[in-house]
Amino acid sequence: MRSLLAFVALAATLPHFAAGQMNSFTREQMLKYTAQNPFDRFPDGRPKVPDELLDKIKAMSAEEVLGIVRKGYANQYADGFRILMPPGKEAMVGRAMTVQLMPLRPDIADVDQKEWAEKNPQAVKIGLRLSHQTALDMLQKRDVFVVDAFGNSAAGGIVGDNLAYFVWKRTGVGFVIDGAIRDLQGIANFGMYGYYRDAVPPAINNVMVTGINVPVRIGKATVMPGDVVLGDREGVYFIPPHLVEEIVDTAEITHIHDEWTKKKFDEDKYKSSDIYGSPKDPALIKEYEDYLKARLSPAKYEAYKKRQQPQRRPR
Repeated sequence: MRSLLAFVALAATLPHFAAGQMNSFTREQMLKYTAQNPFDRFPDGRPKVPDELLDKIKAMSAEEVLGIVRKGYANQYADGFRILMPPGKEAMVGRAMTVQLMPLRPDIADVDQKEWAEKNPQAVKIGLRLSHQTALDMLQKRDVFVVDAFGNSAAGGIVGDNLAYFVWKRTGVGFVIDGAIRDLQGIANFGMYGYYRDAVPPAINNVMVTGINVPVRIGKATVMPGDVVLGDREGVYFIPPHLVEEIVDTAEITHIHDEWTKKKFDEDKYKSSDIYGSPKDPALIKEYEDYLKARLSPAKYEAYKKRQQPQRRPR
């Protein structure tokens, strides 16, 4: 019982313990590389996009996030996963908590383990070592466990049914693993979200932890700690926190536009090109603008109109 209590106390302080590991951000580095984050932060500096915005993103589709490409963020989408999607659910949404794994190289791993042991004598006393579970114990509610396992199924299952169950109970969300999982049959029964490349019998092996809460590569996407993770039945978007509010506002307008479009189609008076993608007739344009203005708050409508104005090029 004493060792169990020691473990619980240790887990609560793991963000501090992990900060010194190879390629892991200190709080100061986290603040530097996520300086555009407009929201609160976790104690380790990771951006904490508010729950109410996560709830709004949950109603969005991946297509509605495409606007970030126009902002210069063209490498935020990954697909080709096998997907666990709870029945009746449409999207996975949470905050990225990242882990970087690499193929095991003993000379590097030995140095890393020694450094970790020196910084964490309490952990060593109860038999803990630096591993992917070090990161698991740092997860918070509404996190998504995002693991760069370099797409290597031979590295074994990064989580099986026991650790996946821990992820689910701790976060209420799920995982994105660019690698394999194991015990698929057991995990599939939880009702959690999961994106993974393969399912294999062996447990995790022949890898080392080289980063916790650092930038990682998932497929062709670059993921930062604190990114909003939006996963649907096609793939996963990783949204920088400073773009979240604009994306949510734009999606609200898209929903209103789609609603108006379908209403006009219900009238059975127009060709598709009369209405979609946007009306051309001045009377229909005004009707749509009035509909949009009635549905949006004044502030959001003014922001929308401002975004519609052509940008003047500097002379």
